[in-house]
Amino acid sequence: MDGSALSNRPHHFTVSDYHRMADAGIFDEDSRVELIRGQIIDMAAIGAPHFGMVNRLNRLLSASVAGQSVISVQNPVRLDDGSEPQPDVVTLKPRADDYGTAAPRPADVLLLIEVSDSTLRFDRDVKIPLYAESGVSECWLVDLAGRAVEVYRRPVGGRYADMQRVGPEAALDIEALPGAVLAAGDLIRPAEG
Repeated sequence: MDGSALSNRPHHFTVSDYHRMADAGIFDEDSRVELIRGQIIDMAAIGAPHFGMVNRLNRLLSASVAGQSVISVQNPVRLDDGSEPQPDVVTLKPRADDYGTAAPRPADVLLLIEVSDSTLRFDRDVKIPLYAESGVSECWLVDLAGRAVEVYRRPVGGRYADMQRVGPEAALDIEALPGAVLAAGDLIRPAEG
């Protein structure tokens, strides 16, 4: 085998490697990176429409799932030994320590939400399949530019068996939290103009 072919492959990091780098100060507290499939990925800057939607989701979910779950905003979820993304909003099973002793795992996730504007292709083509492969039961992708919400459910064989793209008239129920419903219209902004 030609040795030059080996030198062109990226190095894959584990979650432990990633945490050791953070502990060593390679990333400071303001670094916007996440570990995806063993690679450290720079996250896009967050603009006003994006953080406004994250704030809105936090507010709406807090009212809808009060006492039924922990709402985690832009915090890591450890999917496997090579991936620890930071989804925009996650509702988690309640736990006495509020996840202060260990990052949540896929089995802890009731609903995971990514808000997308400039990152739509990466979120849809890389992160959503990664969530399915890891067994996250339900994900929503809020497409800010497309004014729609994509709902992904029931991971089977590394893919979501059920995917719907809904507009503002839809009601978004959270399967793992019966009775918890958000109006898609609250998440989809009307056309500017």
